[in-house]
Amino acid sequence: MSRQAQSQHESSEAGADQRSPVALLGTFIAARGLKHSRQRDVIVETFFEIGGHVPVEALVARVHERDRRISVATVYRTMKLLAECGLALPRQFGDGQTRYEPATAGAHHHDHLICTGCGAIVEFENEDIEDLQLRVARSHGFEVESHKLELYGRCAACRARGEGRS
Repeated sequence: MSRQAQSQHESSEAGADQRSPVALLGTFIAARGLKHSRQRDVIVETFFEIGGHVPVEALVARVHERDRRISVATVYRTMKLLAECGLALPRQFGDGQTRYEPATAGAHHHDHLICTGCGAIVEFENEDIEDLQLRVARSHGFEVESHKLELYGRCAACRARGEGRS
């Protein structure tokens, strides 16, 4: 599969639709017979305002700044719906927390550097790595449908402080 085809394949269902995330989720939940709620809208808006790799606990805290009545369970259920409809990508970076990152239209595939000292997450793109992964897969008769690359180590700041050593 070419890099372009792979990128298109990895795009979310929502990637081709230019409506707001709230509207896209509304369509998704209506098609499943679920109810629309203002609370879900607040959660979705907050999630996309934060961006990045959001731990659910951090999202709950931000949502509670807007509306303390929104339950933790509602945040978790909404994030699960966002993932199911292709608007959010759940990520596990080895620390026991699920983080979500927006699956936005036009976003390019990227990989991650994860600091084992401070937990910093850096996104990067590297065409040489992408090409190598595809060549390796082809050499084994494998057709790549999707992939993720996560490199774990210590960032420069943690190394300078001597943090995160095993």
